[in-house]
Amino acid sequence: MAVVMPVPVDPDASSTSGRSRLRSVGLAFVLALALIAGALVGTVVRGSAGAPARSAATSPAVGLATLTPSVTSTVSPTASPAATSSAQPTASPAPTVQAGPVDINLAPNGAAVFDSQLTKELCAPAGLTSALATMGLVKASDAVQQQIESHIKQWWSYDDSHNFGWGPLAMTKALAYYGAPGYVVKAFTTRDQALRAAGIALSATHEPVILLAWWGAHTWVMTGYRATGNLAADATARFEGAYIVDPWYPRVSSIWGHVQPPGHFYDMAGMIHNYIAWTRPEGRYPTRDGKWVAVLPTMARPGSNR
Repeated sequence: MAVVMPVPVDPDASSTSGRSRLRSVGLAFVLALALIAGALVGTVVRGSAGAPARSAATSPAVGLATLTPSVTSTVSPTASPAATSSAQPTASPAPTVQAGPVDINLAPNGAAVFDSQLTKELCAPAGLTSALATMGLVKASDAVQQQIESHIKQWWSYDDSHNFGWGPLAMTKALAYYGAPGYVVKAFTTRDQALRAAGIALSATHEPVILLAWWGAHTWVMTGYRATGNLAADATARFEGAYIVDPWYPRVSSIWGHVQPPGHFYDMAGMIHNYIAWTRPEGRYPTRDGKWVAVLPTMARPGSNR
């Protein structure tokens, strides 16, 4: 930019022509100052708000799509591509796993959902009565147990029970009939697998689980359990025992001994003693023999016990 400098003036000049020249020179000086000021102001304006904003077409390629908002908001229009391309996206936080032990029981007062089996053969309808009472679908009573038993002929199948009575598949039909659909029969190759699946299903649905105890001959209602952690999310979490409502109570078994009151917590020693792989004397069950059988909930009902 060329700057016009004023012409030196003799301070003692006093003639009219001198004054005219002085006025001319003064005007030139003012004009020069105006030009200088205008040039400077123009430079400041064009360098800031007066300049067109950077667009994707005119800005250097800095990978803005990978930058976090906090990074892009501080990028200067004059920043070099090398400086801005080194910014790294903020890492997403890792998903958290529920920490700490689990202790859940859908029926803290086991006696409130309990109905002792009326005969030594009626553990299934008695257990179903307790399961349905835990879900709030019936009030536990002998009358309900008898009513459930009256339907067995419509739910029985030979593949399910070679004894022409209750099997785990018939239990799923009874549960659905009384308002708890979605239960399925599962057989597992190990006890640990069965109990882990039982805990996961109970926590996910807040519905009780039915375990086929005593070699598959007896019905246990699992209303809760304890574990060292979240069984569904933590592979290292261990199942530590279950809250059981046993319809055999208050009887004493010649094989299994004293049966605990409803809602008793069985630790793993108790589970190992009572929850044994399916072995039935009346014939073969190809999908169950030598396996641990459970009747598991797969869906939470609206308004279920939570």
